[in-house]
Amino acid sequence: MQIKDFMVDQSLKELTEHRTMVLPIACYETTINQNINGYIPLHWHDEFQFVLVVKGEAIFQINEENLRVQESEGLFINSGCLHMAKDQINSGCTYICLNVSPSFVVSQELYPTYVAPFLQATNIPYLRLVPKEFWANQILDSIMKINQLIKQKPTYYEIDISVNLTSIWKNLIIIGIELEYEQTEMIKSQRMKQMLNWVHLYYPEKILLEDIARAGQLSRSECCRYFKRILKKTPLNYVTDYRIQKSLILLQQPESSVTDVAYQVGFNSTSYFIDQFRKSMNMTPLAYKKQQSSWD
Repeated sequence: MQIKDFMVDQSLKELTEHRTMVLPIACYETTINQNINGYIPLHWHDEFQFVLVVKGEAIFQINEENLRVQESEGLFINSGCLHMAKDQINSGCTYICLNVSPSFVVSQELYPTYVAPFLQATNIPYLRLVPKEFWANQILDSIMKINQLIKQKPTYYEIDISVNLTSIWKNLIIIGIELEYEQTEMIKSQRMKQMLNWVHLYYPEKILLEDIARAGQLSRSECCRYFKRILKKTPLNYVTDYRIQKSLILLQQPESSVTDVAYQVGFNSTSYFIDQFRKSMNMTPLAYKKQQSSWD
């Protein structure tokens, strides 16, 4: 199963409830270019995420870093970290995405000792999982097993999932990473989420750089540095890109016109919307609308 268009709140927190019928865990086989945006947009969630690339290769961005992940490699992405993924050179990248509630990886009694410190650490936004490392290979193998268990649902599969999760977590902590807790990193993350929250709340309205900076309690120059460092673009370019992202769903509605959609998502000129949409999507909004209707 793949979620081709997941919902996020104003802070980019994903709203999907990641669980099976009885367990706080979910496993998806995701083909990146099948997402409505053509990539997996920036988001975060409370769940830990484990990734195993089964075809092609992808560029994952986690907080400020870009990582190239090839077939048979994977990632651990910590709770609360902003992340996105793009296919590398149209490789048809598909990956298994395992999302699990931190409270479920070990028993309640062991959680304070073995999970909570990882959750709060600021020096582990992610870990690379490379097969040549024994501990990482064990984790990748368990991800594959859990994916199969959820698909096939054999007798007692929930217990087998739990066993594999415990194995994953044990292999993650036996490498002995020294955990760090930097208040400044926590504040940076919070301020970035506050600014994104403001943009996503007010994108249909006129937005100035001063407004975004104020939401993060930053100067305009510092606000620009945050966006450049984490999102690799200016704050106002991000606003434009986000408006285009929001327009995609509206354009799929049969009764919508390009002009109506342009104004609904915050553009004050149809021609400017068309120009920016073409730069982002390599086609006009009308061509996109016709393409989507032909696929229905």
